[in-house]
Amino acid sequence: MGEKIETAAEAHEASAMPRVHEVHSDPKAKNAKDQAVPKGVSDKPVEKKSSAQWAYERTVLYLKKFEEGLDDNHEIAMGFAGTDAGVLKIEGMGFFDPDVVTFYGSDPAGAKMQLVQHVSQLNVVFRALPKNVEAEAPNRIGFKLLEDLDHDET
Repeated sequence: MGEKIETAAEAHEASAMPRVHEVHSDPKAKNAKDQAVPKGVSDKPVEKKSSAQWAYERTVLYLKKFEEGLDDNHEIAMGFAGTDAGVLKIEGMGFFDPDVVTFYGSDPAGAKMQLVQHVSQLNVVFRALPKNVEAEAPNRIGFKLLEDLDHDET
């Protein structure tokens, strides 16, 4: 027994919801599954999303979760493997259907950077960098991206 019986509507709704599973060594650590999934993500079934849109949405959720653990002296950036490109302070993100995700930002010296990545090669390493000293508050791009997913009409 113990198995939950779902109506057809509940089963259909559940198929559109992303599933997340994580285990951390710290039992108090918050998992990505602990955050609410924006309506803009859950309204459209996964099978109706391009690879680019689906990769973008999940990356935004992880990005925001990483930012929640930063103090006011740090902002999110990403590192690059296998290249001397250094790190990119994430200031924007997007996707181009069907299969490209892009990150906009700058390097620690302030030079503009953009990464255009095919979803089949998407690997993102989030890093915490000290925020710009002149800035009053850290830029939290993950919160802006998540708000956009809540209002997304694509």
